[in-house]
Amino acid sequence: MKTRNLGSLSVSALGLGCMGMSHGYSPSQDETGSIATLHRAVDLGVTLFDTAEVYGPYKNEELVGRVLKPMRDKVQIATKFGFRIDASKPAGQMMVGTNGTPENVRAVAEASLKRLGTDVIDLYYQHRVDPAVPIEETVGAMAELLKEGKVKALGLSEASAETLRRAHATHPIAAIQSEYSLWTRDVEENGVLDTCRELGIGFVPFSPLGRGTLTGGLKKLDGLAADDFRRGLPRFQAENFDANLALVQLLEDMAAEKGVTAAQLALAWVMAQGDFIVPIPGTTKVANLEKNVAAADVTLTAEEAAQLGDLLSPTKVAGGRYPEQMAKMAGR
Repeated sequence: MKTRNLGSLSVSALGLGCMGMSHGYSPSQDETGSIATLHRAVDLGVTLFDTAEVYGPYKNEELVGRVLKPMRDKVQIATKFGFRIDASKPAGQMMVGTNGTPENVRAVAEASLKRLGTDVIDLYYQHRVDPAVPIEETVGAMAELLKEGKVKALGLSEASAETLRRAHATHPIAAIQSEYSLWTRDVEENGVLDTCRELGIGFVPFSPLGRGTLTGGLKKLDGLAADDFRRGLPRFQAENFDANLALVQLLEDMAAEKGVTAAQLALAWVMAQGDFIVPIPGTTKVANLEKNVAAADVTLTAEEAAQLGDLLSPTKVAGGRYPEQMAKMAGR
């Protein structure tokens, strides 16, 4: 596996998003399959594993920490803080607000270290910016953890370019994480990608496969669990989803011509947008993981990348990526 840099961290060119192993997509995740996937990822040279306190909540950190503990020296674990959590609420409704106070920065880090069974967090992200707390205060508290050796690098998630600049001026930010794929390109328009290029900050796209849609494997909504959180997303409303399948077919056609899968082509496009970009597609299946990892070796010509980008332009996609309440938390 080739490597890329997220600030001072050298990581595998493609990481593994672990959220779906414990949260969001199914009421009964396949832990056996998830464990096998984590082991196989390490075997294949994946070093960056992404989790968060809110995934579960808490269960995902425990799973990732337990499974990766025997090979801790071979991997980098990224986790996140920043939501106010009400675990008594149903899945998808537990995030009741944001909390970027210095007290919460430290409290979550200490709790995450215990759940992960480790003495250091390789990359500690603020999951969502708290508008009630200046970013300088939040990042200042995160930097204190770094000085104490409890954290190796700092990150933000779904922050605006302006917030990223202010954070970076307080303490160097290694990476920012946001949704980015062929059909979600907000970070191209809002200046985040350009800011990363300018300041030498890594960029970590989550959902680079359109929450499964860009794999070509999701053709009907009735295959989703009743409480799968995608059912609440605008692009997964029936009329939008059906319209978007035509775009996915264009991706599948181009992938077939190139002799790769739709998922591999979609991932290759994301990675071709810059060598500071490290996508973290998620899966609980070894077969899907192996195909995703192989995408790191798929090369696109400038012409192919441009053609693909035009075919699946976000302007052609039906529906937004988040409902209104969730959308308000992004891009602060």
